[in-house]
Amino acid sequence: MRTHSDIDHLSHEHMFLGDNHDENTRRTLWVVVLTALMMVGEIIAGTVFNSMALLADGFHMATHAVALAIAAGAYAYARRNAHNRRFTFGTGKVGDLAGFASALVLAIIAIGIAVESVQRLFNPSTVAFGEATVIAVIGLIVNIASAFLLSGGHHHDGHDHDHHHDAHHRDNNMRSAFMHVLADALTSVLAIAALLAGRYLNWVWLDPVMGIVGGILIAAWAWNLLRDTAAVLLDTSDPHLEQEIRDEVERPGDARIFDLHVWRVGPGAHAAIVGFAGGASTETVRQRLTAVHELQHVTVEAR
Repeated sequence: MRTHSDIDHLSHEHMFLGDNHDENTRRTLWVVVLTALMMVGEIIAGTVFNSMALLADGFHMATHAVALAIAAGAYAYARRNAHNRRFTFGTGKVGDLAGFASALVLAIIAIGIAVESVQRLFNPSTVAFGEATVIAVIGLIVNIASAFLLSGGHHHDGHDHDHHHDAHHRDNNMRSAFMHVLADALTSVLAIAALLAGRYLNWVWLDPVMGIVGGILIAAWAWNLLRDTAAVLLDTSDPHLEQEIRDEVERPGDARIFDLHVWRVGPGAHAAIVGFAGGASTETVRQRLTAVHELQHVTVEAR
């Protein structure tokens, strides 16, 4: 039987929002404004110039503007309720919930683009290619600017350790917003290519073909984001982090872990329940676990 003295905690603070929460909020809001303005421009231009590619891209951006607004709202909600005791482990996973919802939107967009492209492949329409291309280029510039806003301060390299570290600290809400912008940029590039080919080579068929390719790529991004955010929401464990915990606790030989639960509670933050047996004290095990920097809330149980 365990007594209160057998249980210790590494932290009681439930602020698991990530290191760049406020900065990410500001970036996302700016991108929402840029995307909304460009969305209106593309929808109007697509209607005036009879460009289905431009009109589709405009409605595509409209859907993304809503998704980006959801991302910004998730940041605001997480901050506002960070100290709300109703959330047992804080609001760090709100961003993952928003990311999951955005991934579903991406998947629906991919299906819609593919279906519309197939229809246009068999029913081509006359397009004002020159004017539509200008608007599409402006849209691409806006997407590139938005991508820079959302990716500031992030970098990746090929080292396994750094990749594992990045996975621990990944903000899936910001990642979903960034992927929406990339999807917009992709559709803009494909629209420009199709419009130029239609104007100069009379390859009208290329527009729907590019739409099908874009739909497939967006679907692949959506699947990756759905998989990663669902894993966080379902509290899946990380084998690498579990092994790191075992190495720190069991290496001296005076403690053996018989029960271990590890789950993510926010970007770069994990919680854990560590049950052990042996001659070590709970205070000793707790000190060993401070070396595992990803752990922000730990319960240590001795048997």
